[in-house]
Amino acid sequence: MENGKPTFTDVNTLGEFGLIEKLTADITSSHKSTIKGIGDDAAVLQYGDQHLVVSTDLLVEGIHFDLIYSPLKHLGYKAIIVNLSDIYAMNAVPTQVTVSVAISNKYSVEAMEELYAGIKEACRIYKVDLIGGDTTSSPKGMTISVTAIGTVAKDKITYRSGAKKGDILCVSGDLGGAYLGLQILEREKQLYLSNPGIKPDLENQKYVLERQLKPEARKDMIAYFDKEKLVPTAMMDISDGLASDLMHICKASGVGAYVEEAKLPINQEAQMLALKFKLDPATTALNGGEDYELLFTINEKDLEKIRYMPSTYIIGEITGAEDGIKLHTSGGNIHPLKAQGWTHFESNQ
Repeated sequence: MENGKPTFTDVNTLGEFGLIEKLTADITSSHKSTIKGIGDDAAVLQYGDQHLVVSTDLLVEGIHFDLIYSPLKHLGYKAIIVNLSDIYAMNAVPTQVTVSVAISNKYSVEAMEELYAGIKEACRIYKVDLIGGDTTSSPKGMTISVTAIGTVAKDKITYRSGAKKGDILCVSGDLGGAYLGLQILEREKQLYLSNPGIKPDLENQKYVLERQLKPEARKDMIAYFDKEKLVPTAMMDISDGLASDLMHICKASGVGAYVEEAKLPINQEAQMLALKFKLDPATTALNGGEDYELLFTINEKDLEKIRYMPSTYIIGEITGAEDGIKLHTSGGNIHPLKAQGWTHFESNQ
């Protein structure tokens, strides 16, 4: 209270994860079947001889997507992929999804058919069943909510909290491309708004544009882990940026880490575009977000299993919590790693 009036806290002061922690701090589970609740890429439930994993994400027009440059079919595809990625991050295999959509009256039946064409295509390629959902009206724009369900053997479930000192830090593919694709799309949007007759300059940028508009989830990694009888000690998908997501793993596991800048995987096209935009390629790789690669740790005894794994890169090591999270730069310096990735709440000030 201030001068007899209630005071309110701006959610921006907490951020997404701070807000989640505050809202859920006193939540407890009443059922033995709830193995893992809030705090990982997906919830984990007891399901016979296996675990059932469940994850939900929201995509809000104007926050997560812009229909000026996001084709509806691509948007439907991406809505499924970002949820399947959370299931893979638990070392699980997705099996079903539900989709709920709220739309304003600016959307036609044909527009919704285009959105669902992308949803159906993703379900077909990843072999998951669309089993239900809901539709309702919205006073403005579109909101998409997808819930993904998957299964995993009890001895293969992988959480964020299992990393140990000495574990090897790996990532499943190159980073920063999705962020740079977004920069191109935003640039072309502004040019279009100022001059609607201008032709978009999207030549020779297919890779980074696909990374942003039509990402893929790394189901191949889960198949490889199974084939090699390898279970990562910790894992999550890179949606908010490598630096931010590594901090989540370290916090959940009670460890520190170091990342070698020289070993960050950056696609050549992305590297050239970063320089064109006067950005440091390593900064885009560390903080770009929306790459949906898997960031994971393995026991050092499993090094040989991962050394020749396709499109997999060893980028560092897990250390003790007292060492903090550090970046070893190409110039030989050591700095605390800072997260500058995606923020889900932005001030309107």
